[in-house]
Amino acid sequence: MGVVTRKKLWGSLSLGLALSLALAGCSGGSGDNNSSDSKETTTNEASSSSNDSDTSTAPAADDLKPITISAFIGSPNQAPTADNRIYKKIKDELGVTLNMEFLVGDLQQKLGVMIAGGEYPDLITADPKLVTAKAVIPLEDLIEKYAPNLKEHYAAYWNRMKDSSDGHIYWLPNYGAYTGETHSNVYQGPAFWVQKKVLKEAGFPTPKTLEDYFKLISDYEAKHPTTEDGQPTIGFTTLAYDWRTFPLTNAPEHLSGHANDGGVVVDNGVAKVFATEDMSKTYYKKLNEIYNQGLMDKEAFVQNYDQYLAKIATGRVLGMFDQHWNFQQGENELITQNKIGDTYVAFPLTYDGVTDHYYDRGVINLNNGFGISKDAKDPERIIKFLNDIMTEDWQKTLQWGEEGVDYQKDASGKFSRTPEQRKQQEDTTWKLANKAEALLGYLPKMEGTYSDGNATDAGSQPEEFYANLKPEDREILDAYKHTTWTDFFTPAPENPVYYPAWQIDLVDGSDASVANKQMTDATLKFLPKAIMSSGDKFDSVWDEYVNAYSKINVKAYEDRINEQIQWRIQNWTSK
Repeated sequence: MGVVTRKKLWGSLSLGLALSLALAGCSGGSGDNNSSDSKETTTNEASSSSNDSDTSTAPAADDLKPITISAFIGSPNQAPTADNRIYKKIKDELGVTLNMEFLVGDLQQKLGVMIAGGEYPDLITADPKLVTAKAVIPLEDLIEKYAPNLKEHYAAYWNRMKDSSDGHIYWLPNYGAYTGETHSNVYQGPAFWVQKKVLKEAGFPTPKTLEDYFKLISDYEAKHPTTEDGQPTIGFTTLAYDWRTFPLTNAPEHLSGHANDGGVVVDNGVAKVFATEDMSKTYYKKLNEIYNQGLMDKEAFVQNYDQYLAKIATGRVLGMFDQHWNFQQGENELITQNKIGDTYVAFPLTYDGVTDHYYDRGVINLNNGFGISKDAKDPERIIKFLNDIMTEDWQKTLQWGEEGVDYQKDASGKFSRTPEQRKQQEDTTWKLANKAEALLGYLPKMEGTYSDGNATDAGSQPEEFYANLKPEDREILDAYKHTTWTDFFTPAPENPVYYPAWQIDLVDGSDASVANKQMTDATLKFLPKAIMSSGDKFDSVWDEYVNAYSKINVKAYEDRINEQIQWRIQNWTSK
């Protein structure tokens, strides 16, 4: 339950095979929050990726000496093709061959094996336990010396990136450094999701409460117990696997009108664990009710992440609570199959009379992105490579593609895609040969607008967003009198200085970390039991859950969160 240490992870559809691949003109593939697109800008236009480059920022000759960089990607992804166009361009123009390994199975178990063995790839995706294990090196001096583009990119967030325990920077956040104008067309955050075909058949209602939502799903499932291809319909599912327990645990904070602070709600600057509070009991009692009605997925508590994505990709699942980036790989497969009615719309459900606070303003994605391991033989060359990638030309290549191939520019300089190019972007097979999503998902990236006024990615370009909408999507937005998917939510207020609490490092091995593990264990033991119990047994199982929590040092966890909230307020204010 506790602090979530990953928020945005891009990925192209994959059901979990991890491969080490030499990307000699090869490889890559992944992409979260977000395969939908979201990125930022730097004033340096550069390098060797477009005709109008500013050659003053092009890599020096000694920075182009051939190097193979090994990288571990902490999410499951399909392997790109050996002749992947973008990775070949990286090799040809920047001298870098990437040898990437993708996650198979449980991330924490994989990291534990790495730490026990004491051997690491050159680049590794972020996790606080790697800092505790001294597996990664400080980056601030390398950035100051060799990476002016990175320094500029993170200038406004520099102090936030420093580890509160020793003042060093270990990770290069992969999201949340914005510049210029931002366009929030696609919603990637938490919500209660429902398939578009369900809304259409019901006449496009606006569910506001759990009762509204589950009645909508129940009514549809009663009429459609199976899908068109004969598979049993699943009314509602959830996920509680590896570190991805938030689809099960985080709904109560949003239903009660709180923002996404992970395992705590924060009121008046004070964090409190909500797992056993009434706001949680009310939600899980409702899940118990729908479970006994046969509306909830019987496999919800035993499925792993790959199985969850695969289930969504069948079109069987009518609804779930989740963050969009977390299930988007499965939804992308539906889009590839042109099953647009099976894709989802987000609703910010709350308890009666409460204002929703699901939608928040972008924050720097601390404890995510890449770090450089202690085993990297040439950290200078690696940081120079990452610096070269942080130019407008390379960002356009990674996020839009190649001009004339993946997009075109009109006389005024505005980027757009043809219908054929848009169709390619939906094809998971095409993307494995023509995009570098695995790498892009974890790299530092520009978000907002480039210096020429174009959005940093096609999904954020207002005209391109609208042109790329399927007829079914336009029908939905028109029915609700909206123009973007974020219009379903109350506008995001200013973020508190500390926000979000889920980014706070608990420090591996500390009392807070031990308590967090015990809370998660109790949650995964008792919540499924409570939800799957007969209705008359729910209260007694809930009491067992509360009793188990009473034996955990929850205060140590809360104290760490509150101490760090105050530290952030003191150190981040007016920065």
